[in-house]
Amino acid sequence: MRVVKPLFRQAQGDEADAESRSAFRQAVERKDMAGVIDALADDVEFRSPAVHRPYKGREAVGGLLRTVGQVLGPALVYQWQVREGDREVLCFTSRVGDRDVEGVDLLRYDADGKVTEFVVMVRPASALLALRDAVVAGLQAADP
Repeated sequence: MRVVKPLFRQAQGDEADAESRSAFRQAVERKDMAGVIDALADDVEFRSPAVHRPYKGREAVGGLLRTVGQVLGPALVYQWQVREGDREVLCFTSRVGDRDVEGVDLLRYDADGKVTEFVVMVRPASALLALRDAVVAGLQAADP
């Protein structure tokens, strides 16, 4: 098995700064999908390079994230974060099959601290395609 070496090194002090982590990040790191969905605003909008139209609303985005969590979640590790005002960037690494994945979650929060805008970017293209294919298969299996 090949060792994944992230392009970005984990930020110094990232682990020590657990209090500054958003409820969304904490839920993802605990692999707590109920907590992830609870961190979403009712009117959340999700966009990614793998889908043409955005997913809108907690139910639609939550359903998608359940499947994404099964695909990316087991190996997903946040490497660093940057937060300014109501915006947050979370850089992550993971694996899909034999593909190393590197990506960012671009989040915007509402006044209640819930995620209202969620954009994900993934690289390289081969990882994006593997992720898309695995998520489509998972969604089809969940909705026969």
